[in-house]
Amino acid sequence: MQRRLFLGSMLGAAAAGLPLARALAAANAPVAGDVPATRLGGGETVLSRSAVQDFRASLRGPLLMAGQDGYDRARQVWNGMIDRRPALIARCTGATDVARSVQFARANDLLVAVRSGGHSTSGQSVCDGGLMIDLADMRGVRVDPRARRARVPGGCLLGELDREAQFFGLATTAGTVSHTGAAGLTLGGGFGRLGRRFGLTCDNLVSVDVVTAGGDVVRASNDENRELFWGLRGGGGNFGIATSFEYRLHEVSPTILGGPIIFPFARAREVLDFFVEFTARAPDELNLDCAIVAPPGGKPMVILEVCYSGDLARGEKVIAPVRSFTKPLADQVKAMPYLQLQSGGDEANAAGRNYYVKSGFVEAPDPKLFDAMLAGFSPAAGRSTVMLLQQLGGAIGRVRPDATAFNHRQARFDLLVLGGWEDPAQTPEHTAWIRDFWRGLEGYTRGYYFNTTIGDSQEKVRANFGANYPRLVKLKDRYDPGNLFRLNANVQPT
Repeated sequence: MQRRLFLGSMLGAAAAGLPLARALAAANAPVAGDVPATRLGGGETVLSRSAVQDFRASLRGPLLMAGQDGYDRARQVWNGMIDRRPALIARCTGATDVARSVQFARANDLLVAVRSGGHSTSGQSVCDGGLMIDLADMRGVRVDPRARRARVPGGCLLGELDREAQFFGLATTAGTVSHTGAAGLTLGGGFGRLGRRFGLTCDNLVSVDVVTAGGDVVRASNDENRELFWGLRGGGGNFGIATSFEYRLHEVSPTILGGPIIFPFARAREVLDFFVEFTARAPDELNLDCAIVAPPGGKPMVILEVCYSGDLARGEKVIAPVRSFTKPLADQVKAMPYLQLQSGGDEANAAGRNYYVKSGFVEAPDPKLFDAMLAGFSPAAGRSTVMLLQQLGGAIGRVRPDATAFNHRQARFDLLVLGGWEDPAQTPEHTAWIRDFWRGLEGYTRGYYFNTTIGDSQEKVRANFGANYPRLVKLKDRYDPGNLFRLNANVQPT
């Protein structure tokens, strides 16, 4: 008891003077010596022991280094193919920790990576040798059912948002895998099973709290910092670190009509032709995705996944053609909890496996695209292979391309090729196949979704933002002229 009282008195006194705070930090988690690190523009630097101790003392959350408990777990992201080692990991507990981390990075010219939910495909939320600013501990969704609003901290996962909102019979567009991070999804645009009905996730943003590259905490909305708010809706992490999101919620029954209808691969072309024709006239309440799936070493099959979020009786009539145009292997569509459908793909997309993805938007499906998809699709031992046409349109397409930074409003589908495997030794083989296969498909696409992209060039980033890019550069010049936030689909400052 006396020891606890003594430590408590020291904690209270720490704010009175930095030397005492430094001493306490050193006692709790000593730094053995100077810390080698990576500069923002490349090259090496050295952080002094005292600078690291002062930084640690300024944070409420822990500051982790290699060899300390929790370091290896904190540096992991969803894609197990990524294995990077930051010099420091700041486990932030709030916006103040984030701001102090940004200030420390600027003062020491450090490479910065930002980890929010950690569902990183490209791996850019973790870096080698720099400072990783980790928001994973910033959790806890708060729903106001009367105002139909949800306040979501930057480290929250989509399943947490869905669960809290559905308690009140509410929801917003929130991805298709529940362990996806809300921040990355939203800043990149945000697809989901409700997108055709309510728009992209970013279309349902009311406000965002952001820590800028200058270490300032600002709010962006239609009433405050309006131009920044525009850029955050599809512009990714270019302009700051989003520490909190406020979303608009909508009435969505906890019970929806959903599930897969499975067909043999031999009927893939018939299914694809029907899918394109049927979705062209589908109501906004229906989201219908088409996937060709092959388990490791197994036979491929074709799946139409149904999500009808409107009146169930009407939904049965709407999807009747989907159930009857040809004979399926299995029809598992039924009235089910929306939360169950939202988490149904979690296991198939489990964290820690090795993943490689290519994707592109399809505006006008060409029969030759389907020929290329089916001729080149090749399952492999050790690799789960998915080729997905995700339905877009509806409310997504009724927003002007320049209304938000996300500009691909006329796309009918997002075409995605994904491979997942366990054995790291197979990585060269599987990534090479996906790249080669994608070359035959890419010509039928226009632009791509930043949230499912690995290794995009600066030229492709510029082209992908299209006519919105010059406006984004002006925002970058204002909020991040030194390009502190560069590990993303980077908008380069002038």
